Amino acid sequence: MEGPANAGCRRADAAKVLVDRQGNMADSREVMNIRQASQYLGVSPDTLYKYVGEQKIPAFKLGNRWRFKKSKLDQWMEEKSSQMEMGTKHKPKVATKAAGSQ
Repeated sequence: MEGPANAGCRRADAAKVLVDRQGNMADSREVMNIRQASQYLGVSPDTLYKYVGEQKIPAFKLGNRWRFKKSKLDQWMEEKSSQMEMGTKHKPKVATKAAGSQ
């Protein structure tokens, strides 16, 4: 039979494990909500909602909430970074008028 001292040790060990697990989960979370993804990307949640609405960023809905896979965001950022380095940033399409039409 265990005494009160052992029970206290078990509680302390359990608390330590929970803190470790929570810390690890926060660092390696694969699926993020809008707040977590906005913090990860360094943009406001409003900006992130705008990107999602314009389909500029990879996201999916789980129920009625937007979710973001960290691996997809990393891949997206790598692609954007490569585009900037190579000077192939997407230029906006400009509507051109046919010659002589107004």
